[in-house]
Amino acid sequence: MSLSVLKRLFILALLIASLATAGFGWYMHQMFNRPLVELAEKPDVIDVMPGDGMYRVCHRMKSLGLISNVRTFCRVAMWSGYDHVIKGRYEITDVDTPKTLLDKMKSGEVVTFTISLIEGHTFKQMYQRIQENSNIVPILEGLTDQEIMARVAGDKTIHPEGQFYPDTYSFSYGVSDLDVLTRAYNKLHTVLDEEWKAKQSDLPYKNAYEALIMASIVEKETAVGEERPQIAKVFIKRLKLGMRLQTDPTVIYGMGDKYDGNITRRDLRAKTPYNTYRIDGLPPTPIAMVGRDAIKAALQPEGKDALFFVAKGDGTHYFSKTLEEHNKAVRQYQMRRSSNYRSTPNQ
Repeated sequence: MSLSVLKRLFILALLIASLATAGFGWYMHQMFNRPLVELAEKPDVIDVMPGDGMYRVCHRMKSLGLISNVRTFCRVAMWSGYDHVIKGRYEITDVDTPKTLLDKMKSGEVVTFTISLIEGHTFKQMYQRIQENSNIVPILEGLTDQEIMARVAGDKTIHPEGQFYPDTYSFSYGVSDLDVLTRAYNKLHTVLDEEWKAKQSDLPYKNAYEALIMASIVEKETAVGEERPQIAKVFIKRLKLGMRLQTDPTVIYGMGDKYDGNITRRDLRAKTPYNTYRIDGLPPTPIAMVGRDAIKAALQPEGKDALFFVAKGDGTHYFSKTLEEHNKAVRQYQMRRSSNYRSTPNQ
Protein backbone atom coordinates (compact mmCIF):
# COMPACT_ATOMS: atom_id res chain seq x y z
CA MET A 1 0.00 0.00 0.00
CA SER A 2 1.41 3.33 -1.03
CA LEU A 3 2.32 6.05 1.45
CA SER A 4 -0.34 8.36 0.07
CA VAL A 5 -3.07 5.76 0.63
CA LEU A 6 -1.90 5.16 4.20
CA LYS A 7 -1.92 8.87 4.80
CA ARG A 8 -5.49 9.17 3.52
CA LEU A 9 -6.61 6.25 5.69
CA PHE A 10 -4.95 7.79 8.73
CA ILE A 11 -6.67 11.10 8.09
CA LEU A 12 -9.98 9.25 7.63
CA ALA A 13 -9.46 7.40 10.90
CA LEU A 14 -8.72 10.67 12.67
CA LEU A 15 -11.83 12.20 11.16
CA ILE A 16 -13.98 9.27 12.27
CA ALA A 17 -12.46 9.41 15.77
CA SER A 18 -13.06 13.14 15.92
CA LEU A 19 -16.67 12.71 14.81
CA ALA A 20 -17.17 9.92 17.36
CA THR A 21 -15.65 12.03 20.09
CA ALA A 22 -17.75 14.99 19.07
CA GLY A 23 -20.83 12.79 18.97
CA PHE A 24 -20.13 11.37 22.41
CA GLY A 25 -19.43 14.84 23.71
CA TRP A 26 -22.71 16.09 22.30
CA TYR A 27 -24.51 13.08 23.81
CA MET A 28 -23.02 13.71 27.24
CA HIS A 29 -23.70 17.43 26.99
CA GLN A 30 -27.34 16.64 26.33
CA MET A 31 -27.42 14.10 29.16
CA PHE A 32 -25.90 16.49 31.69
CA ASN A 33 -27.49 19.74 30.58
CA ARG A 34 -30.98 18.81 29.48
CA PRO A 35 -33.46 21.01 31.41
CA LEU A 36 -35.36 18.71 33.73
CA VAL A 37 -38.48 20.82 33.25
CA GLU A 38 -38.79 19.08 29.86
CA LEU A 39 -39.59 15.80 31.59
CA ALA A 40 -43.17 14.65 31.37
CA GLU A 41 -43.32 14.14 35.14
CA LYS A 42 -40.58 16.11 36.85
CA PRO A 43 -40.18 15.14 40.52
CA ASP A 44 -39.98 17.95 43.05
CA VAL A 45 -37.18 16.50 45.19
CA ILE A 46 -34.52 13.82 45.31
CA ASP A 47 -33.12 12.34 48.52
CA VAL A 48 -29.54 11.38 49.24
CA MET A 49 -29.59 9.03 52.19
CA PRO A 50 -26.79 8.38 54.72
CA GLY A 51 -24.21 6.08 53.15
CA ASP A 52 -25.29 6.73 49.56
CA GLY A 53 -22.44 6.65 47.06
CA MET A 54 -22.43 8.03 43.55
CA TYR A 55 -23.68 4.83 41.94
CA ARG A 56 -26.67 4.65 44.26
CA VAL A 57 -27.48 8.31 43.59
CA CYS A 58 -27.29 7.68 39.84
CA HIS A 59 -29.67 4.73 40.14
CA ARG A 60 -32.08 6.93 42.11
CA MET A 61 -31.86 9.59 39.40
CA LYS A 62 -32.64 6.89 36.82
CA SER A 63 -35.64 5.64 38.82
CA LEU A 64 -36.99 9.20 38.90
CA GLY A 65 -36.56 9.57 35.14
CA LEU A 66 -33.84 12.22 35.41
CA ILE A 67 -31.28 10.27 33.36
CA SER A 68 -31.44 7.30 31.00
CA ASN A 69 -27.99 5.61 31.03
CA VAL A 70 -26.87 4.94 34.59
CA ARG A 71 -23.46 3.42 33.84
CA THR A 72 -22.29 6.07 31.38
CA PHE A 73 -23.69 8.99 33.37
CA CYS A 74 -22.17 7.79 36.61
CA ARG A 75 -18.71 7.15 35.14
CA VAL A 76 -18.56 10.55 33.49
CA ALA A 77 -19.91 12.22 36.65
CA MET A 78 -17.14 10.63 38.73
CA TRP A 79 -14.48 11.54 36.12
CA SER A 80 -15.81 15.10 36.33
CA GLY A 81 -15.25 15.32 40.08
CA TYR A 82 -18.69 14.33 41.38
CA ASP A 83 -17.34 11.46 43.44
CA HIS A 84 -18.78 12.68 46.74
CA VAL A 85 -22.31 13.83 47.56
CA ILE A 86 -23.78 15.16 50.80
CA LYS A 87 -26.84 13.50 52.33
CA GLY A 88 -30.09 15.41 52.45
CA ARG A 89 -33.13 16.34 50.40
CA TYR A 90 -32.58 18.41 47.27
CA GLU A 91 -35.19 20.48 45.47
CA ILE A 92 -35.51 20.00 41.72
CA THR A 93 -36.49 23.34 40.19
CA ASP A 94 -37.60 24.24 36.67
CA VAL A 95 -34.14 25.57 35.84
CA ASP A 96 -32.26 22.49 37.03
CA THR A 97 -30.36 20.05 34.84
CA PRO A 98 -28.69 16.81 35.94
CA LYS A 99 -25.43 18.76 36.20
CA THR A 100 -26.85 21.54 38.40
CA LEU A 101 -28.50 18.87 40.54
CA LEU A 102 -25.09 17.20 41.02
CA ASP A 103 -23.62 20.62 41.87
CA LYS A 104 -26.20 20.96 44.64
CA MET A 105 -25.41 17.50 45.98
CA LYS A 106 -21.68 18.18 45.94
CA SER A 107 -22.01 21.52 47.79
CA GLY A 108 -24.73 20.36 50.18
CA GLU A 109 -27.41 22.80 49.03
CA VAL A 110 -30.08 20.81 50.80
CA VAL A 111 -33.68 21.72 51.49
CA THR A 112 -33.92 22.86 55.10
CA PHE A 113 -36.84 22.62 57.48
CA THR A 114 -37.51 24.24 60.84
CA ILE A 115 -39.27 23.32 64.04
CA SER A 116 -40.09 25.77 66.82
CA LEU A 117 -40.04 24.58 70.42
CA ILE A 118 -42.11 26.95 72.54
CA GLU A 119 -41.33 28.57 75.90
CA GLY A 120 -43.71 27.38 78.58
CA HIS A 121 -44.54 24.08 76.88
CA THR A 122 -44.13 20.93 78.90
CA PHE A 123 -41.91 18.08 77.76
CA LYS A 124 -45.03 16.16 76.74
CA GLN A 125 -46.24 19.03 74.55
CA MET A 126 -42.80 19.59 73.06
CA TYR A 127 -42.20 15.92 72.27
CA GLN A 128 -45.63 15.62 70.66
CA ARG A 129 -44.76 18.60 68.46
CA ILE A 130 -41.59 16.83 67.32
CA GLN A 131 -43.45 13.57 66.67
CA GLU A 132 -46.03 15.37 64.53
CA ASN A 133 -43.37 16.85 62.24
CA SER A 134 -43.35 14.61 59.16
CA ASN A 135 -39.82 15.70 58.21
CA ILE A 136 -38.30 14.24 61.40
CA VAL A 137 -37.54 10.52 61.62
CA PRO A 138 -39.11 9.08 64.83
CA ILE A 139 -36.46 6.68 66.15
CA LEU A 140 -37.46 7.22 69.81
CA GLU A 141 -41.10 6.33 69.32
CA GLY A 142 -42.40 4.00 72.03
CA LEU A 143 -39.60 4.69 74.50
CA THR A 144 -40.28 5.82 78.06
CA ASP A 145 -39.13 9.22 79.31
CA GLN A 146 -36.31 7.49 81.17
CA GLU A 147 -35.18 5.64 78.05
CA ILE A 148 -35.29 8.86 76.04
CA MET A 149 -33.11 10.67 78.56
CA ALA A 150 -30.68 7.75 78.56
CA ARG A 151 -30.31 8.25 74.79
CA VAL A 152 -30.18 12.05 74.94
CA ALA A 153 -28.12 12.69 78.09
CA GLY A 154 -26.69 9.28 78.90
CA ASP A 155 -28.54 9.26 82.22
CA LYS A 156 -31.99 7.73 82.64
CA THR A 157 -32.39 9.28 86.11
CA ILE A 158 -32.66 12.81 84.66
CA HIS A 159 -36.24 14.07 84.60
CA PRO A 160 -36.96 15.40 81.07
CA GLU A 161 -39.04 18.41 82.15
CA GLY A 162 -37.26 21.70 81.52
CA GLN A 163 -34.19 20.02 80.04
CA PHE A 164 -34.67 21.33 76.50
CA TYR A 165 -34.19 24.84 75.16
CA PRO A 166 -37.10 26.54 73.36
CA ASP A 167 -35.92 27.86 70.02
CA THR A 168 -36.40 27.49 66.27
CA TYR A 169 -34.15 24.73 64.98
CA SER A 170 -33.20 24.26 61.33
CA PHE A 171 -32.51 20.79 60.01
CA SER A 172 -32.21 18.84 56.79
CA TYR A 173 -34.19 15.82 55.61
CA GLY A 174 -33.46 12.63 57.49
CA VAL A 175 -32.79 14.18 60.90
CA SER A 176 -34.13 12.11 63.79
CA ASP A 177 -36.11 13.08 66.87
CA LEU A 178 -33.02 12.11 68.87
CA ASP A 179 -30.96 14.63 66.89
CA VAL A 180 -33.44 17.44 67.61
CA LEU A 181 -33.74 16.61 71.30
CA THR A 182 -29.97 16.36 71.70
CA ARG A 183 -29.48 19.80 70.14
CA ALA A 184 -32.16 21.33 72.38
CA TYR A 185 -30.74 19.59 75.47
CA ASN A 186 -27.19 20.78 74.78
CA LYS A 187 -28.34 24.34 74.10
CA LEU A 188 -30.34 24.48 77.33
CA HIS A 189 -27.31 23.52 79.36
CA THR A 190 -25.04 25.90 77.47
CA VAL A 191 -27.40 28.81 78.25
CA LEU A 192 -27.90 27.68 81.85
CA ASP A 193 -24.14 27.41 82.42
CA GLU A 194 -23.58 30.89 80.95
CA GLU A 195 -26.24 32.51 83.12
CA TRP A 196 -25.19 30.57 86.23
CA LYS A 197 -21.70 32.06 85.94
CA ALA A 198 -23.23 35.57 85.95
CA LYS A 199 -25.64 34.95 88.85
CA GLN A 200 -26.08 37.28 91.79
CA SER A 201 -24.65 36.32 95.16
CA ASP A 202 -26.81 35.23 98.12
CA LEU A 203 -29.41 33.39 96.01
CA PRO A 204 -31.21 30.53 97.80
CA TYR A 205 -30.25 27.84 95.27
CA LYS A 206 -28.08 24.84 96.00
CA ASN A 207 -27.24 24.40 92.33
CA ALA A 208 -28.11 25.45 88.79
CA TYR A 209 -30.89 22.88 88.60
CA GLU A 210 -32.81 24.65 91.36
CA ALA A 211 -32.40 27.89 89.43
CA LEU A 212 -33.85 26.12 86.40
CA ILE A 213 -36.86 25.05 88.47
CA MET A 214 -37.39 28.65 89.56
CA ALA A 215 -37.00 29.86 85.97
CA SER A 216 -39.76 27.49 84.85
CA ILE A 217 -42.13 28.92 87.45
CA VAL A 218 -41.29 32.46 86.33
CA GLU A 219 -41.81 31.40 82.70
CA LYS A 220 -45.32 30.15 83.47
CA GLU A 221 -46.29 33.07 85.72
CA THR A 222 -45.91 35.86 83.17
CA ALA A 223 -45.53 36.45 79.45
CA VAL A 224 -44.34 40.01 80.05
CA GLY A 225 -40.57 40.02 79.74
CA GLU A 226 -39.91 43.03 81.94
CA GLU A 227 -41.91 41.49 84.80
CA ARG A 228 -39.86 38.30 85.02
CA PRO A 229 -37.04 39.67 87.21
CA GLN A 230 -39.64 41.12 89.60
CA ILE A 231 -41.64 37.86 89.72
CA ALA A 232 -38.41 35.99 90.45
CA LYS A 233 -37.53 38.45 93.19
CA VAL A 234 -40.87 37.84 94.92
CA PHE A 235 -40.41 34.06 94.91
CA ILE A 236 -36.79 34.29 96.02
CA LYS A 237 -37.79 36.50 98.94
CA ARG A 238 -40.43 33.97 99.95
CA LEU A 239 -37.83 31.18 99.86
CA LYS A 240 -35.49 33.18 102.06
CA LEU A 241 -38.27 33.89 104.54
CA GLY A 242 -39.35 30.25 104.63
CA MET A 243 -42.71 31.07 103.06
CA ARG A 244 -44.41 28.74 100.63
CA LEU A 245 -44.34 29.86 97.02
CA GLN A 246 -48.10 29.37 96.54
CA THR A 247 -48.03 29.61 92.76
CA ASP A 248 -50.85 28.25 90.59
CA PRO A 249 -48.72 26.96 87.67
CA THR A 250 -47.12 24.38 89.95
CA VAL A 251 -50.56 23.20 91.06
CA ILE A 252 -51.65 22.88 87.45
CA TYR A 253 -48.54 20.90 86.56
CA GLY A 254 -49.13 18.56 89.48
CA MET A 255 -52.70 17.95 88.33
CA GLY A 256 -51.46 16.65 84.97
CA ASP A 257 -54.24 15.57 82.61
CA LYS A 258 -56.85 16.27 85.28
CA TYR A 259 -56.51 20.00 84.70
CA ASP A 260 -59.51 21.25 82.69
CA GLY A 261 -58.76 24.98 82.74
CA ASN A 262 -59.95 25.69 86.27
CA ILE A 263 -58.40 25.36 89.74
CA THR A 264 -60.71 24.70 92.67
CA ARG A 265 -60.13 25.05 96.40
CA ARG A 266 -59.93 21.27 96.50
CA ASP A 267 -57.10 21.39 93.96
CA LEU A 268 -55.20 23.88 96.10
CA ARG A 269 -55.53 21.56 99.11
CA ALA A 270 -54.48 18.43 97.23
CA LYS A 271 -51.09 17.09 98.31
CA THR A 272 -48.91 16.58 95.25
CA PRO A 273 -45.13 16.96 94.97
CA TYR A 274 -45.77 20.09 92.88
CA ASN A 275 -48.47 21.87 94.90
CA THR A 276 -46.53 24.79 96.34
CA TYR A 277 -49.55 25.68 98.50
CA ARG A 278 -48.84 22.44 100.39
CA ILE A 279 -45.08 21.86 100.06
CA ASP A 280 -42.18 23.93 101.33
CA GLY A 281 -39.61 25.30 98.92
CA LEU A 282 -39.31 24.44 95.25
CA PRO A 283 -41.09 21.59 93.46
CA PRO A 284 -38.88 18.60 92.59
CA THR A 285 -38.44 19.44 88.88
CA PRO A 286 -39.05 22.28 86.44
CA ILE A 287 -42.63 22.56 85.21
CA ALA A 288 -41.98 23.78 81.66
CA MET A 289 -39.42 24.73 79.04
CA VAL A 290 -37.68 28.03 79.76
CA GLY A 291 -36.01 30.67 77.64
CA ARG A 292 -32.90 32.66 78.47
CA ASP A 293 -34.90 35.61 79.86
CA ALA A 294 -36.56 33.44 82.49
CA ILE A 295 -33.25 31.85 83.45
CA LYS A 296 -31.63 35.26 83.69
CA ALA A 297 -34.51 36.52 85.84
CA ALA A 298 -34.13 33.60 88.25
CA LEU A 299 -30.41 34.32 88.59
CA GLN A 300 -30.50 38.11 88.44
CA PRO A 301 -33.80 39.12 90.10
CA GLU A 302 -34.57 42.80 90.45
CA GLY A 303 -37.41 45.21 91.15
CA LYS A 304 -39.15 46.68 94.15
CA ASP A 305 -39.26 44.94 97.50
CA ALA A 306 -42.55 43.05 97.01
CA LEU A 307 -43.83 39.85 98.56
CA PHE A 308 -47.11 39.42 96.67
CA PHE A 309 -48.48 39.99 93.18
CA VAL A 310 -51.85 39.66 91.48
CA ALA A 311 -52.90 39.64 87.82
CA LYS A 312 -54.43 42.96 86.79
CA GLY A 313 -56.43 41.56 83.88
CA ASP A 314 -54.41 43.16 81.08
CA GLY A 315 -51.65 40.56 81.15
CA THR A 316 -49.53 42.40 83.72
CA HIS A 317 -49.37 42.15 87.52
CA TYR A 318 -49.69 44.43 90.53
CA PHE A 319 -46.94 43.95 93.12
CA SER A 320 -47.46 44.52 96.83
CA LYS A 321 -45.13 44.67 99.79
CA THR A 322 -47.70 43.90 102.47
CA LEU A 323 -50.60 41.46 102.75
CA GLU A 324 -52.98 44.36 103.38
CA GLU A 325 -51.97 46.03 100.12
CA HIS A 326 -52.20 42.69 98.32
CA ASN A 327 -55.71 41.97 99.56
CA LYS A 328 -56.79 45.40 98.39
CA ALA A 329 -55.32 44.68 94.93
CA VAL A 330 -57.09 41.31 94.84
CA ARG A 331 -60.42 43.03 95.52
CA GLN A 332 -59.69 45.56 92.81
CA TYR A 333 -58.44 43.29 90.06
CA GLN A 334 -59.83 39.82 90.77
CA MET A 335 -63.20 40.28 92.42
CA ARG A 336 -64.39 42.86 89.90
CA ARG A 337 -63.19 41.37 86.67
CA SER A 338 -64.21 43.24 83.53
CA SER A 339 -65.53 41.49 80.43
CA ASN A 340 -62.18 41.95 78.67
CA TYR A 341 -60.12 40.48 81.52
CA ARG A 342 -56.97 38.72 80.29
CA SER A 343 -54.34 36.74 82.11
CA THR A 344 -51.89 37.35 79.25
CA PRO A 345 -51.17 40.54 77.28
CA ASN A 346 -52.33 41.27 73.76
CA GLN A 347 -49.86 40.02 71.16
